[in-house]
Parts: sequence; structure tokens; C-alpha cells
Amino acid sequence: MLPSSPQVEKARVKDLNFYYGSVHILKNISLTIGEKQVTAVIGPSGCGKTTYLRCFNRMHDLYPGNRYEGEVILHPDYVNILSPTVDPIEIRMRISMVFQKPNPFPKSIFENVAYGLRVRGWTDRAVLDEKVEQALRRAVLWEEVKDRLTHPALTLSGGQQQRLCIARALATEPEILLFDEPTSALDPTATARIEELILDLKTQVTIIIVTHNMQQAARVSDFTAFLYLGELVEFNKTDKMFTAPSNRLTEDYITGRFG
Repeated sequence: MLPSSPQVEKARVKDLNFYYGSVHILKNISLTIGEKQVTAVIGPSGCGKTTYLRCFNRMHDLYPGNRYEGEVILHPDYVNILSPTVDPIEIRMRISMVFQKPNPFPKSIFENVAYGLRVRGWTDRAVLDEKVEQALRRAVLWEEVKDRLTHPALTLSGGQQQRLCIARALATEPEILLFDEPTSALDPTATARIEELILDLKTQVTIIIVTHNMQQAARVSDFTAFLYLGELVEFNKTDKMFTAPSNRLTEDYITGRFG
């Protein structure tokens, strides 16, 4: 029986291979990413999760010797984001990323959120004010910072800094939001707030999240991909994956027998 696929596709990954120099990291990965759904990527350390995630916004282009093969087709315009003819800067505007540790810029709270807008050429202060407020509201941070937008972002707590990074990612209205272990550096309370935010955001934007936390994947995602040694072992609806995986290796990983 074939695994389920999202009814509405936002992206289709086809025969994706990735090489760090001569080292073959990702091997013939094919799957679909559902529009306005959360896709979790799980697997033990070193299996290629973050490498896979960074293919989506071409971050590997920043380092020499890296090489892609295959396609990542972005809908609705059917552009292959791995094509050398596609500008990676434009891709990073369409596909934003939130990293493992909060990484606010050494700027004010306002300027952190406005950064991507200014890069895109927005200069009108009224428009910037509106879009910054909108992004902070979407990240459920506005009420906490609205009276101190000129304060340094580094004065915020860790959880607030991560929500600020999410607001910064949302400000340019991306089509896909990538999360790389977004709660691994946070306490349980801040983690719960980020998870609630992810569930709210999926009504507005497609989300791909890399996580080591099996419970987190089960709580927030619609589909789950299990990677092992750079290969896609299983991809299915999350409830099916966690209750009745079709592959013994998946079951062993989810139940903690290895990894």
C-alpha cells in the first residue's frame, strides 16, 4: 500500500541528491510537501535532516564544493529551486528559515523585523510600521514588545528572541517557513508557545520542521519523513507513522530502540 500524500502540493522533491564535495549526503529523496501543512523531518543525528532542510532555501550555495542533483519543484509556478538559473536570493525571500538557536541581529526589535523588507526595497515608514506590527502579531509577540520597539533585540528572553526571529522570517510573507530544531535551546514553557504558534501559522504558510523530539513531531505535524543515513526510509501521515509505521526501522527509531 502506497503512503498517503498531501492533497494539495506546495513542493515536490524528486530524486534529490546532495554532496559535500565528494561525500554523498542525501540519496535519491522523493516526497511531496503539502500546502499549508506541517511536514516534520525526523531521524538520528547525522542522518541528513538539516542538510535536507537547507536545500529548500539554497543555503548550501554559500559554501564551495557543495552540489545538488535532482529537483525541488515549487508550486504554483513549477520552478525548480535547485536550478542554477534560479536566483537563490529570490528563493530565500519565498522560503524563510528559523534556526536552532535564536539569532537576532544586533539591532532594535523593530529593525530586526524590518530587515528583510528593507532588503526588498521597502522604505516608506508607514508601510514598514504596518508590516512590522503585522509580523509581530503573527508571531504572538506584539503585545510584549509594542512599547519597546526601539530597544535592542538582545534584551529579550530566549523564547521572545526566537519568536522575534519567526516574526523576521514572516515579515516578507514567505510561502514556506523552515524550522531547524526551533525549540532545542528553549525551556518547556517557551517550547509550548512555539509549538502553539506553529499550529496557528500553518493556516497561513507551509511549514517544514526538523526535530529530534518525537513528541513534538507527533504534536505539530500533518506528515512526517524519517531519514536514516541520508535516505528516506518512510514518509506518511503523522498519525499513521506513529501508530502503525510500515517499516521496521521506523518503528525501532520511534520507540527508542536506536538513535
